Amino acid sequence: RGGTAAYIDAENAMDPAYAEALGVDIDSLILSQPNTGEEGLQIADTLISSGAIDIVVVDSVAALVPRAEIEGEMGDAHVGLQARLMSQALRKLSGTISKTKTIAIFINQIREKVGVMFGNPETTPGGRALKFYSTIRLEVRRAEQIKQSGDVLGNRVKIKVVKNKVAPPFKVAEVDIM
Repeated sequence: RGGTAAYIDAENAMDPAYAEALGVDIDSLILSQPNTGEEGLQIADTLISSGAIDIVVVDSVAALVPRAEIEGEMGDAHVGLQARLMSQALRKLSGTISKTKTIAIFINQIREKVGVMFGNPETTPGGRALKFYSTIRLEVRRAEQIKQSGDVLGNRVKIKVVKNKVAPPFKVAEVDIM
C-alpha cells in the first residue's frame, strides 16, 4: 500500500471498474496498453529505470507479440521470435531491476506442447529466459469452485512456489478468491 504501481496490459483486458471494486486506486495506477511486445517491454524498462515505480506488472508474456508478427501476413512463420524478444529484454531488465527497488511481475499462461508422450506436456510462452531470470516463480491454478446454494461465489486457488532464489521453494498454499 502507498507505492506507485504500473500495469502493462498487453492483453488489453483490464477492466478499471472491476479493479476498483477489488480495491485498486485507479487514479494513481499507471496503465499502459502497448501495441507490440517491443513497446510493452520498452515501457517496462523505462518505468523500472526511472526508479520512481515500486511495482510493474506485465500481463501477460503470452500477449507480448513481436512487431514482426503483427506486421506480417497471417500464416507467416515467426519461430522463436517471442523467445528472442523476451531473452533480450530480460538481459537488459535484470541489471536495471537489481539497481532499483522496483518489483517486476510477469504474468504468463500455460500452453500444451503438441506430441509429448512422456513428461509434462505443459509449457509457457516466451522461451526459457523468464524461467532463468526470475527470482521467484509461482504456479497458480484453480483447485475448485466455491459454491453456496448452487451459486458460484469464487474460486479456491492453489499456489505453488516452483522457483525461489531467496527462500526454500516448493511450498504450497491455497487461497480463496471471491
